[in-house]
Amino acid sequence: MITLAEESASQERLITVILFAALIALTLGVTVWASRQTKSATDFHSGGRGFTGIQNGFAIGGDYMSAASFLGIAGTIALFGYDGFLYSIGFLVAWLVALLLVAELLRNSGRFTMADVVSYRMRQRPVRTAASVSTLTVSIFYLLAQMVGAGALVALLLGIEEGETYLGMSSDVAKIVGIVVVGILMVTYVSFGGMTGTTWVQIIKAVMLMAGALLVTLLVLAIYDFDFGSLMNDAAAASGAGDAFLEPGQRYGVEVPGDAWQTLVNKLDLISLGLALVLGTAGLPHILIRFYTVPDSKTARKSVNWAIGIIGTFYLLTLVLGFGAAAIVGHEAITEQNAAGNTAAPQLAEAVGDHFGGDFWGAVMLAFIAAVAFATILSTVAGLTIASSSSLAHDFYNSVLRKGKASEREEVRVARFAAIGVGAVSIVLAVFAQNLNVAFLVALAFAIAASANLPTILLSLFWRRFNTRGAVAGIYGGLISAVGLVFFSPVVSGKGVDASGNNLSLFPESIDFHWFPLENPGLVSIPIGLLCAIIGTLTSKEADAEKFARLQVRALTGAGAERAADH
Repeated sequence: MITLAEESASQERLITVILFAALIALTLGVTVWASRQTKSATDFHSGGRGFTGIQNGFAIGGDYMSAASFLGIAGTIALFGYDGFLYSIGFLVAWLVALLLVAELLRNSGRFTMADVVSYRMRQRPVRTAASVSTLTVSIFYLLAQMVGAGALVALLLGIEEGETYLGMSSDVAKIVGIVVVGILMVTYVSFGGMTGTTWVQIIKAVMLMAGALLVTLLVLAIYDFDFGSLMNDAAAASGAGDAFLEPGQRYGVEVPGDAWQTLVNKLDLISLGLALVLGTAGLPHILIRFYTVPDSKTARKSVNWAIGIIGTFYLLTLVLGFGAAAIVGHEAITEQNAAGNTAAPQLAEAVGDHFGGDFWGAVMLAFIAAVAFATILSTVAGLTIASSSSLAHDFYNSVLRKGKASEREEVRVARFAAIGVGAVSIVLAVFAQNLNVAFLVALAFAIAASANLPTILLSLFWRRFNTRGAVAGIYGGLISAVGLVFFSPVVSGKGVDASGNNLSLFPESIDFHWFPLENPGLVSIPIGLLCAIIGTLTSKEADAEKFARLQVRALTGAGAERAADH
């Protein structure tokens, strides 16, 4: 005999499956349409450079506001209060660096990838190879975190408990199915739709995310008669930390009584994380290529202004989502569902739906926010995949292997095969990594981008003396130092266990080979990347003042941008 609870769970699952299917059908329809618009290399890599500032602004928002932003930040605020908002601040402030130093100059100077700018006045093959390695590394780390999150989200929202099955799937099988489905979809979007299809998927996702976040925010505030102070007081009371919940020091920069060294390490780790977030955004390959999808630098600047407005508004909404989850769902219910708090936003959506409309509307709200989270993952992985495939086809295949002699048709074909390859590798790695704590991978991707990519881009644009050896040394130095320091950090081994006995590092508690005390390498790896670039430059006599002058003219005026990679 079917109980009322089982009937309700079945109803929730059915609504979730229907919304997921509708979302996938919509995005695949957009991809089919986009495939008919994609005829040249410019169409595939940059959407024909025909997007407006508003469209590209929404696409940047859709690309940037990943599952880590939506689920992770809301959950962190719900569990740690004030400290959780630090991620939001870091992610938002980062756009000032992109706006003031990168967006306009990059759009004017390059054609499809960041390597077009970095390699313009240098030897093509070593610089483009290094740029491809960096792009692929950042993208894979980022992709892994998103795809593992997708698997966990699908299993969780289908409500498959230990020992149960749904549609013949156990919880573990559902996670793998989620990862494979996301992988297949992202390859489909990129292979068939190119940048046009990917951009419209990102725009749809941004609209859905803003609508979903705004709806839940308004419902939460309505419960409290739009008195945010009362909401914060209830959140602090329910958190178990009291007024300290509203003050810094719950998670980052924690002061350890009687241990001055650990207190210093905690504070340096906070600075390191902040540096990676603020400087990393302007070096993320999937963000940089968005500046090439608009017709001119003025539109690139306008699109960043729109992105800042959209992203800033969203991060303000996460404050209400986080504090609302703490107050309405409760600390214990959140951690019982997911120790990291990643399900706080869906749980809050279900709770406010229950409050205003009963179990059915609770199930509808949960399914809707789940679909939004799924769309968030899809758009981010599509952006990462096209950044990787474009770099492999344009930078490595055409410029390195074929020495610039590949036709546009050939380059697009290779990009499509590269997307399939990146998707296959990501699926396999994510399946094996699904039980690991991979939350640090996003922060590591930012650290690599800040250490390897941003210094090289800025020195290429602003330092006359900069040369090939400096660019290669800067990229590899920043990349190797960031990855290497994380490998020997507490994130990988030696962090111990939490109060519930859960291992906090990637390796088992019995294995400890860490010697680097910080969890985020940015404070050390960013200066190393910059120093390697400077030393590499000064130890080489190569210099081309004429090409630097031409690059400056191109960067400031946009003259010849269409041919930036065709010299």
